[in-house]
Amino acid sequence: MNERRNARGGSRRRTARSREERMSRDPVRMDNNGYERSGFERPRRSEPVRTRAAEAGTEAGGGLRGVRVTARNILRIGETKIRLGAFDYQFLIVTIILIAFGMIMLYSASSSRAYAAQDGDSLYFVKNQLGGLVMGIIAMYLCMTIDYHVLAKISPVLYGVGIILLVLVLVPGVGTESNGATRWLFGFQPSELVKLVTVLCVAKYLDKYQAELSKFFKGFLPCLAIFGCVAVLLMMEPHFSATILIGLTVLLMMFVGGAKLWHFVLLAIPAVVGGIVLIATEPYRLQRITSFFDPFADKQGTGWQIVQSLYAIGSGGIFGVGFGQSRQKFRSLPEPHNDFIFSVIAEELGLIGALTVIVLFIYLIIRGVKIAQKAPDMLGRLIVIGCIGLIGFQALINIGVVTSTLPVTGMPLPFFSYGGTALMITMGEIGLVLNVSRQERVL
Repeated sequence: MNERRNARGGSRRRTARSREERMSRDPVRMDNNGYERSGFERPRRSEPVRTRAAEAGTEAGGGLRGVRVTARNILRIGETKIRLGAFDYQFLIVTIILIAFGMIMLYSASSSRAYAAQDGDSLYFVKNQLGGLVMGIIAMYLCMTIDYHVLAKISPVLYGVGIILLVLVLVPGVGTESNGATRWLFGFQPSELVKLVTVLCVAKYLDKYQAELSKFFKGFLPCLAIFGCVAVLLMMEPHFSATILIGLTVLLMMFVGGAKLWHFVLLAIPAVVGGIVLIATEPYRLQRITSFFDPFADKQGTGWQIVQSLYAIGSGGIFGVGFGQSRQKFRSLPEPHNDFIFSVIAEELGLIGALTVIVLFIYLIIRGVKIAQKAPDMLGRLIVIGCIGLIGFQALINIGVVTSTLPVTGMPLPFFSYGGTALMITMGEIGLVLNVSRQERVL
């Protein structure tokens, strides 16, 4: 009996040793019982490393509270794990296409004006725009690589800087006046910077006080106050179009953030009254409204801009008159390289070219919305919605104006219209969207 038990125990020990030997020889193909198992892979471990986002957070004022690195490319923010991955390359590619397309069309729209005004230098506007493009690449890189939680943390400081710049613009002898408006400070347009920092500041507020947003006086109105301070200074320049753009974007962010619908209805009453007062108190705004309904009634006066724009669009037909062959840009179309560059696109490239531009903007907005849906937190979602809102509303208003769908207002077309400051800030907005796109929630 004892011999049988000893033999049975020895057999078990030999089986266990054999199983351990097989697992040590090929642990990838063996499961915990020592048997071969298809699809069984050795678990991979990543050494904890310090990510760029965490380094950026440490450098900007002692690090982010509640943010720590737990594994390779993993951030833990509170109870949320965030994986740092690749950028949304479709969003980046369509941005590059828009920038390249814009530079080409800017040359076509501005070459004749530049040749006449700059002693034969037909590339004058393009060369200045290239300077804005270089600064834009730097701005986009910084906004992509510095974690957006860090940027949101310092947004009140950036907002304060923007307010100071807007005040300096209004100081006599400091701001530069052009076409009856004082909007420039040593060649820089602070209103463009204020657009971006307002989005960051509103996103931070909505993320922090989301629970209070349902209360009109404690949550809704304080958020509007962030926009109100900017709006007052912009209207003193005056810069009506920038005020409208920032206002629409802030309202969109508040809606996405969870504001109640009746709050917007309640706000609409004073907003409509205020808009009527602003239009009635400035003769040029009232003339633009009246010319909007019938621009051909005074086509040599208040309707001149829209009439010439419609002539350009109608002349293009389906396929256009050819690149560089626009006739309306020669002293007829006002600001062909700026606010009315879309009219030149429609004339030279026809309906096909105009629709191509519109489709590119629509695709950019769709990709942005998808990035917002995948954002790891409410802060990232609101930042993306704000940046996409700025670009989308700007394109919508510009195209609406040049096609006589909306009243005339000075709204440039993103990536296309001349303006180094606008291009730089727009590329910074793109960088913020790409920043959020590389972060996703780990379930």
